[in-house]
Amino acid sequence: MKPTSTNRTILLIEDERPLVSVIKAKLINAGFDVVTARTIDQGLGYMEDIEAIEAVWLDHYLPGNKTGLDFIATLKAPGSKWVNAPVFVVSNTASDANLRTYLRLGVTKYFVKAEHRLDEISNDIKTFLDSEQE
Repeated sequence: MKPTSTNRTILLIEDERPLVSVIKAKLINAGFDVVTARTIDQGLGYMEDIEAIEAVWLDHYLPGNKTGLDFIATLKAPGSKWVNAPVFVVSNTASDANLRTYLRLGVTKYFVKAEHRLDEISNDIKTFLDSEQE
C-alpha cells in the first residue's frame, strides 16, 4: 500500500479510543498521515502491509497478551527490515526496568504522558524525522 499524500506516515498504536482521536488530530496538525492500531498484532500487520510507515507512536499497555516490549522486540530483531524504524514510546508510566529495556532494544525516545503535552510529542517526532532527512 502506498501513501496518497506527500506527508510522512506514522503508525499510532494506542488502545484508548478518545485518546486516539486527540493524538491523531495532533499528528495530522504536525503534518503526518496517521494509521491507527489498537493491538500489537494489528500494528505488526500494518508494518508488514503499509510500506510508507516512517515512524511509530507506541503505547506500552495494550489489550491482549502482548505489550509494547513485544512489538519492539519483533521490530528491532536482528535481520528485521524495520530495525532502523524510529519508535517513540508514549506511556502512562516509566518504570526503570521498562525504560532500560526499551532503550536497550533501540527505541528512539520514551515519553511519559503526564510529563509531556501531546503536541510537544508530535512536534518532537516531526523534528526528529526532519533531522534524519538532512
